[in-house]
Amino acid sequence: MEDMIKIALDAMGGDNAPDANIQGAVEAVNTSNNIKVFLVGQEEVIIPKLEKFTYDKNRIEVVNAREVIATDDPPVKSIRQKKDSSIVVGMTMVRKGQADAFVSAGSSGAVLVGGQIVVGRIRGIERAPFAAVIPTANGVSLLLDSGANVDARASHLVQFAKMGSIYMENIMNVKNPSVALVNIGAEEEKGNMLVKETFPILKNSPDINFIGSIEAREIPFGNADVIVCEAFVGNVILKLYEGLGSMFLGKIKESFMKNTKSKIGALLVKDSLKTTLKTFDSSAYGGAPLLGLKGLVVKSHGNSTKKEIKNSILQCEQFVSQRTNEKIQSLLLNKAL
Repeated sequence: MEDMIKIALDAMGGDNAPDANIQGAVEAVNTSNNIKVFLVGQEEVIIPKLEKFTYDKNRIEVVNAREVIATDDPPVKSIRQKKDSSIVVGMTMVRKGQADAFVSAGSSGAVLVGGQIVVGRIRGIERAPFAAVIPTANGVSLLLDSGANVDARASHLVQFAKMGSIYMENIMNVKNPSVALVNIGAEEEKGNMLVKETFPILKNSPDINFIGSIEAREIPFGNADVIVCEAFVGNVILKLYEGLGSMFLGKIKESFMKNTKSKIGALLVKDSLKTTLKTFDSSAYGGAPLLGLKGLVVKSHGNSTKKEIKNSILQCEQFVSQRTNEKIQSLLLNKAL
């Protein structure tokens, strides 16, 4: 049990909490023998629901936290005042080494603030970005920042590019990952002030493979491994990506159910179609880690189902077992940020 990877899960965070979180935790420990999950939240709510499931009782533990940070609570004030909230208690476990990682589908603002105040940033990191893995025609790309820093500076974007490159090369095994800056055109002179200021710095950075600007329409084709932008743009891209994926899936299902002929066609291509569509299921990739922190913090979607919670937990297992944070911190020492 000592060698297991310990993951603190915010049982009270998200639109479908605590049910989806509890079920996701159970499915995670039933999938992997190498993890223990701490369900952090109100024990009188969690325990009766948890008792309905079958799992190794030694590998799920409830940690009582009386308070809950709501999505409309002021993030900084909540983190400072709600010390017994599931987010603060879970992150404190990471800071103290009682847990290897923390996962939450709760308030993005509170997770961001808590990550920086409670867990803390790696020395030299100015801002911690949410790094979301998104499916593409060529596999996956890393989109950052996808929701943490809406008012970023050029120096922040440069750090995002370097951390993203380190992540993709060392964790996703993409050699010499290509880096692109989100823009409204391919020409260097295009873009707003932030893009125009960032472009030449990235262009002259010897430790990344910068390929220039990327337009939003090129992202799904996998034209870059690391996609850099500030969080306002990144979150719009991510949400549009998810919405289009759901819409297309619904339309495909609708077209196959129109008549007998289409139903027969659906049966013929069912297996191949399932395999293809599975690669574009964002929930299969878990949540978005906050890169640049001293410990692992992962933010899942607010509407996460048990599947995404489960995959976020399993994502943490991979992240920790491959010593991702240590690799980033070690490599950052050798690369001026």
